Amino acid sequence: MAKKTPSKEPKEEPQSFLNHMLVPKHELCTEEEKKQILVKYNVKPNQLPRIRATDPAIRHLGVKQGDVIKITRSSETAGEATFYRIIANE
Repeated sequence: MAKKTPSKEPKEEPQSFLNHMLVPKHELCTEEEKKQILVKYNVKPNQLPRIRATDPAIRHLGVKQGDVIKITRSSETAGEATFYRIIANE
């Protein structure tokens, strides 16, 4: 059998995918913003959709359980759509 030769192509930086056009913007909300979101939508923290702290799109933010992430996606119909996720247990 022929030996595989290691690829000489430069390795992609771990966070370079964050700049891809299909990856929406992820931001960590402050405690004040978190309170405002919960009041605005009349929900409790456990009613927000969940996201894991190990998600590649937010790993670099240094999040902890209970933090809220604001996700902003571009939309053809709405222009921009905002979603919120709470950091869940592993």
